[in-house]
Amino acid sequence: MNERLSGRKVIVTGAGSGMGRAIARRFAAEGAAVAVLDLNAESAQETTALIATDGGTARAVAVDVSDARSVDAAVAESSQALGGVDTLVNNAGILDGYAPLLDTSEELWDRILGVDLKSLFLMTRATLPLMLESGAGTVINMSSIAGFVARGGGAAYTSAKHGVIGFTKQLSADYGRAGIRANAICPGAVETSMTRQILAEGDAAVIESINAVPAGRHAQPEEIANLALFLASEESAFVHGAAYVIDGGWTIV
Repeated sequence: MNERLSGRKVIVTGAGSGMGRAIARRFAAEGAAVAVLDLNAESAQETTALIATDGGTARAVAVDVSDARSVDAAVAESSQALGGVDTLVNNAGILDGYAPLLDTSEELWDRILGVDLKSLFLMTRATLPLMLESGAGTVINMSSIAGFVARGGGAAYTSAKHGVIGFTKQLSADYGRAGIRANAICPGAVETSMTRQILAEGDAAVIESINAVPAGRHAQPEEIANLALFLASEESAFVHGAAYVIDGGWTIV
């Protein structure tokens, strides 16, 4: 590795598994000190142990990203452990089982929007002052192809992921001149436990569209981590408010 993130202090949410774990490990391998945040404390510890085995620096922190008090406490702990925060990856997310509107309860709507959208507001609100104080920072938000098209999820998930892109653009517009870069990643099907859930819950048309992508396969979590690394590094210094689709061609067919 080239240590493109040497000296960086990074928070990654949902880092106990899947894409979040891959991002945390890649960032640590590139020289960053990483706070591994996850609702599942044991999973966060597992990611931290993997990073330590790789020779990296990490701290596991349990958090409910949909709860303001939990977020504020987790960011405070992370900042103290890392010596600050200059990069935030809002990766935590959950699925809605492809529920259409009339099958979406208020409880499900609130849960999906809380984890998949409100969490970005809470996490960024808690970390942004630390970035502004140092005059620079990077926020990477995990959206989805469901942020662009329908049938990538149900009513709640699709609404939340569209909201992630809007939030990212507004954040960039509001704070870009203050040294803050905000961008979004929009994956298609990635080989994770969530993908297996999609295949189990999605209807036949959704499953067919996933399996028919021009790339002929699902993405690996490490491929999403590669894009996140680019957006966190100085190589993307002129990239502001962008939403990068990485879907193997799903949305062009």
